[in-house]
Amino acid sequence: MLLKYFLLWLPMIFIAVLNGSARDLWYKKHTGELTGHQVSTVSLIILFGFYITAVLKKYPPNSATQSMQIGLLWLVLTLLFEFGLGLMRGQSWELLLQDYNVFKGRIWILIPIWVTVAPYLFYKMFP
Repeated sequence: MLLKYFLLWLPMIFIAVLNGSARDLWYKKHTGELTGHQVSTVSLIILFGFYITAVLKKYPPNSATQSMQIGLLWLVLTLLFEFGLGLMRGQSWELLLQDYNVFKGRIWILIPIWVTVAPYLFYKMFP
């Protein structure tokens, strides 16, 4: 079970990279840094929503518990990827955690929350 959902998580990297590229190459120069990241966060939530819905319709979890396990797996993979890649690129923890500071308008925390809860929510919505 975990291997299948691990492999199904991998396309989310591609979706996230495309989303970030659109932000950096297209609209960030018009919106500014903070608004660009906020728009990018919301658009990624929407894109992940479409993808996760498609995945779970094709490969439905067997139970609510399994859907929660998928969400936790995807949370761990997402954080390992994000922080691992950032650290490999020489970024500091301070810089990596900057996008999680909601008191400064950073809402990136919604992404790991979303990948964690979406499998369960969609499991309940589309039994």
